[in-house]
Amino acid sequence: MNSPVIVLVRPQLGENIGKAARAMLNFGLTEMRLVSPRDGWPNPSAGPAASGADIVLEKAQVFETVADAVADCAQVYATTVRKRGVTKPVVTPEVAAREIHGAATRSAILFGPERSGLETDDVALARTIITVPINPEFGSLNLAQAVILVAYEWSKHVGLESPPAVDLDPPAPQEELDGMIGQLDAMLDDSGYYFPPDRVPSTKRTLRTLLTKPRWSSQELRTLRGVLSALDGRKRHRAE
Repeated sequence: MNSPVIVLVRPQLGENIGKAARAMLNFGLTEMRLVSPRDGWPNPSAGPAASGADIVLEKAQVFETVADAVADCAQVYATTVRKRGVTKPVVTPEVAAREIHGAATRSAILFGPERSGLETDDVALARTIITVPINPEFGSLNLAQAVILVAYEWSKHVGLESPPAVDLDPPAPQEELDGMIGQLDAMLDDSGYYFPPDRVPSTKRTLRTLLTKPRWSSQELRTLRGVLSALDGRKRHRAE
């Protein structure tokens, strides 16, 4: 598994470093490198924001320059909305993820500071630019959002566990569904719901259509019929 290094260049807030760590670990990435974090490192605000992604923060390394941070990486990507006058290949996170997985050497992905993003000199160190297709009228992503977009695309090529599938009960036989509808129909007829008389067929069809849309299981129908029986019994008890 060829995991990319996530490099946060001059990050400003400890909270954002923590949120980026959380985004990384969500999708199986654990190697974070920090380039000249504004408030120093370690930062007490990062831990709470990481929400349990402590392994990422504990392993985080600090470097003085971007060049130092990516010195051992043969493929360096810079995330930016604009190319900023630098002529380099531009790919989406999906394409970058495929390239990273297919590479035989280490890859690093650069993310710029929260307020201004990567500088031109930072982008110049990269070999490829990652740009997210985004609303041209509002292209503002926070640091954690940018990290999670890229990390998610990378994770799609890895066998991460999906939420466990839940076995659904088989649908009930039509006879059981008709029994429930018949019970409800009788209760509504007894209560005077069907009025005026000329609308009765249409109203019954509407109710049947409504009640046959869900994929009722036998247990669900038994539960609902129990509710109807309880309501019917309460009505009769009051009538007495």
